Amino acid sequence: MRILLTGHDGYIGHVLTPMLLDRGHAVTGLDSCLYDGCGFATDTALSIPVIRKDVRDVQLDDLRGFDAVAHLAGISNDPLGDLAPQTTYAINHEASVRLARLAKQAGVQRFVFSSSCSNYGAAGDSYLDETAAFNPVTPYAQSKVWTERDVAPMADDSFTPTFLRSATAFGVSTRLRGDLVVNNLVGYAVTSGQVLIKSDGMPWRPLVHIEDISRAFTAVLEAPRELVHNESFNVGQTTENYRVKEIAQMVAEVVPNARVTYAGDASPDTRNYRVNCDKIRKILPSFAPQWSVRAGVEEVYAAYCEHGTTSEEFLSSSFVRLKKIRELQTSGMLDDTLSWRTEGRSAA
Repeated sequence: MRILLTGHDGYIGHVLTPMLLDRGHAVTGLDSCLYDGCGFATDTALSIPVIRKDVRDVQLDDLRGFDAVAHLAGISNDPLGDLAPQTTYAINHEASVRLARLAKQAGVQRFVFSSSCSNYGAAGDSYLDETAAFNPVTPYAQSKVWTERDVAPMADDSFTPTFLRSATAFGVSTRLRGDLVVNNLVGYAVTSGQVLIKSDGMPWRPLVHIEDISRAFTAVLEAPRELVHNESFNVGQTTENYRVKEIAQMVAEVVPNARVTYAGDASPDTRNYRVNCDKIRKILPSFAPQWSVRAGVEEVYAAYCEHGTTSEEFLSSSFVRLKKIRELQTSGMLDDTLSWRTEGRSAA
């Protein structure tokens, strides 16, 4: 299958790309490369054809000849979304809908959208399946909800959209993010000895390893069309829902001499959702998730140790996406809409 993978140079993309290649697919990446050099390595270019372009700038000709679009690209988390809400909507919603429309016009048959369980937002303690109501509480989550809403009606006999609502990601990637809850708690524990909780620790989070997210993408892309046509799937394992304080306790058990602490301004978090992920396993038996949160904590801990990650590095733009964006803006390479300036684009 000829696949255009947007966001190939990001946290998940660095895991999904080699997985697709190993399965015999022809992959072309599309990315604005905002996070070039972030994570554990600076020389991690993937050996695939690349369209270096902002997803807002995609043209019809960029999409011709592909069988599928796997759409990861976007503003990747709530802090970034809160920094520039209108830009988040422009990239995550408007550009995503436009991308789907152009893909359909170009004859692309499948469009797999990286949505999010954060769509469920402030949802209480009950398990939620794909029929649950959305209650997004951040621009990031709202943008995902709107994209699902506006892309679904495009489905017809020639165009199959699928929406993968991934749980909160964790795990090792060469583009590692330190601003996701598991990776963040482990990073603080390794570099400071404190498993620092920034909320009251009570919110529920469904969690999923980025390798298992990647397995979900491959399972959907390779599935018979009728099984995934205009379907949404929660991506993760129903058993892997934890309160934040439970994740912190796991980290304290894995990282020697680490202890759980709470930030001085810790407060309740309105984002609280517990998710049922049984549908994807039932519909797509080829999707076989392999990671528990506990195993992921051990993996991330070993990676930080092997890398020799320091506190200064962990808290820097190498691992915190919001800091990287602010750094690029301060240097004049990015404008207020998170677009490369002409001189920044050529220098990046």
